[in-house]
Amino acid sequence: MATKIRWGILSTAGIGKRRVVPAMKLATNGEVTAVASRDLSKAQAFASELGIPKAYGSYEELIADPDIDAIYNPLPNSEHAKWSILCAEAGKPVLCEKPLAIDAAESQQMVDAFTSRGVLFAEGFMYRFHPQAAKVKELVDSGVIGTFNTISATFTFNIADEGNIRLSRELAGGALMDVGCYCINVMRLMTGEEPVAAKAFADFGAKSGVDERLAGLLQFPSGVIGHFDCGLRVQHCHTYELRGTGGRIQVERGFTVQPDETPTIRIWRGNDYEEITVPAVNHYTLMAEDFADALINKRPPRFPGQDGVANMRVIDMLLADARA
Repeated sequence: MATKIRWGILSTAGIGKRRVVPAMKLATNGEVTAVASRDLSKAQAFASELGIPKAYGSYEELIADPDIDAIYNPLPNSEHAKWSILCAEAGKPVLCEKPLAIDAAESQQMVDAFTSRGVLFAEGFMYRFHPQAAKVKELVDSGVIGTFNTISATFTFNIADEGNIRLSRELAGGALMDVGCYCINVMRLMTGEEPVAAKAFADFGAKSGVDERLAGLLQFPSGVIGHFDCGLRVQHCHTYELRGTGGRIQVERGFTVQPDETPTIRIWRGNDYEEITVPAVNHYTLMAEDFADALINKRPPRFPGQDGVANMRVIDMLLADARA
């Protein structure tokens, strides 16, 4: 394979248009060469705006294109499994938007489809590739805050468009699926563990039928307790904090860090206070580069697809408790 992979974009979804595709175009080891939509005119408009050479009027055409090395799948959650599995059957590696599917069972089917064929697959949680997350993990593992025992997280925003797919139960929307999944993921990342118990309270929309606000509590084997809230009807906030017997670490801008931002990690140890400023990067670009490098050098991605199944298991636990 050449030193650059050729990406195909499966749909003209907003997340791809606003953030992921522009970031992919900045990658040193990849280029975006095609986009597909069920509506050819939409694909052509998307391609024209973002400078993509080829546009297809069906997803099948993109998957069948022999000049595409990997596919980014930002379809609605309910469509992730179907189209990702079709990519696996065609031998096309996939970087799939989070969360992987509608539940853990469907997510496992996706991972198995790729694993059984030896095709690369990963979930698109971009924040994990930002050096900020790596630094926080390094700090907590080094004992900066003493015995790590508590983690909290928040990810909320206020939806303006009532037709937004995040408010669709049929498309597997909801606050937990869209943004609460980040809170779960960062807790699993920082503890290095899977929770053994979960509790949740949620506000299910009368019209939408999805959890528009949800608060969750997770218990980890080491004794760490995690608590978080997520919402689609709340002022924007994306933060997490780790506390221990000797201090705490606060990450004010934890998940959607802008490419020109230099985020600050705040650390308290007794009466001592320290700030660590992290260099500005585009974490979407770093995510795309990791996937491309894994494909070029025939190595596993930094975060395997099975990690996405584990995250979905926690989502399943929380939603089941919230609906009980």
